[in-house]
Amino acid sequence: MAEGLSIRLRQQAPIPLEAELACAPGELLALVGPSGSGKSTLLRCIAGLHAAAEGAIRCDGETWFDAAAAVNRPVQARRIGFVFQSYALFPHLSALDNVAAALGHLPEGERRARAHELLARVHLDGLEARKPAALSGGQQQRIAVARALAREPAVLLLDEPFSAVDQVTRRKLQQELARLRAHLAIPMLLVTHDLDEARMLADRMVILHRGRTLQTGTPDEVMTRPRSASIARLVGLQNLFEGTLVEEGGALRLAWLGHKLDVARSEGQPGERVSWVIPSEGVLLHRRERPSRGEAENPVPGVVQDCVRLGPFTQIRLVPDGGGEPLAFSVPTHVAERNGIIPGAPARVTLLAESIHLMPWEPRPE
Repeated sequence: MAEGLSIRLRQQAPIPLEAELACAPGELLALVGPSGSGKSTLLRCIAGLHAAAEGAIRCDGETWFDAAAAVNRPVQARRIGFVFQSYALFPHLSALDNVAAALGHLPEGERRARAHELLARVHLDGLEARKPAALSGGQQQRIAVARALAREPAVLLLDEPFSAVDQVTRRKLQQELARLRAHLAIPMLLVTHDLDEARMLADRMVILHRGRTLQTGTPDEVMTRPRSASIARLVGLQNLFEGTLVEEGGALRLAWLGHKLDVARSEGQPGERVSWVIPSEGVLLHRRERPSRGEAENPVPGVVQDCVRLGPFTQIRLVPDGGGEPLAFSVPTHVAERNGIIPGAPARVTLLAESIHLMPWEPRPE
């Protein structure tokens, strides 16, 4: 590709890789997967800290790495902005000097003024003279971001950048990154274990497992329409079930626990076994006293297994009539109370046909 970042890497050891991805200028791409899935190894390859056995890395039309052509540009020639989980600041330098240390490409007389500008950009003006030990974790991470931007990078790499701070500070830093990225016209890669963080910040996300890129798409696509049951498990989707396709009235329906469910999109043959998933927002609780016409769509009765109040929302697990794994969903707490949702209570839900997503059948892991 002429612009942006493109990666195609393969190796067997020390960590297996079989990864292919691309990130456009101005795009934030989240790399998501369990520990050991190769996320940080990919960032190290991009930065030039590790060379894979096979493949190529190109950025903005330039080849940074090509195993076949024996091209491997050094770290300092790649113009990488790298933000680490651990901040990696110089403890003996002030905030201003930490940023100025990354401005070696500018004439010496211009460095301090530029460092002031970058600290103001991350809302740290007035704290230039403080050393890292005198700053909070959130402030230290802002310095790390300013220092990463000081190199005028071609790519910004963020490796679990907010995991070392408390939840309140994490939310503030996420908001600041969202505002800051609107002014950056470079590819940005974010490694995170936090799926909510990926959904909030990323334009697209890549699911990695054992070094392989399993699926790439917008966060909503990946979280509501995973390519396989394995991916659904990796991203923590709860409502993952098995069923069989049946034909009725010339249309394919989904047979599950004695129910025959309408689905908006289906491919396959009658009698075919499938895995299927429905996000919690596709499960709608029927009102106890005032049923609506929409409740005729895929109604499923059951018994409340448990319900947990979490402030304004209540999480519910409903065991369908016919047994099987419970359906998990949430409703506003006042709705749960008004409809008598308590453990052991009967309840009825609608499964939205548009939200049911079919996948090739996979056996459940042992």
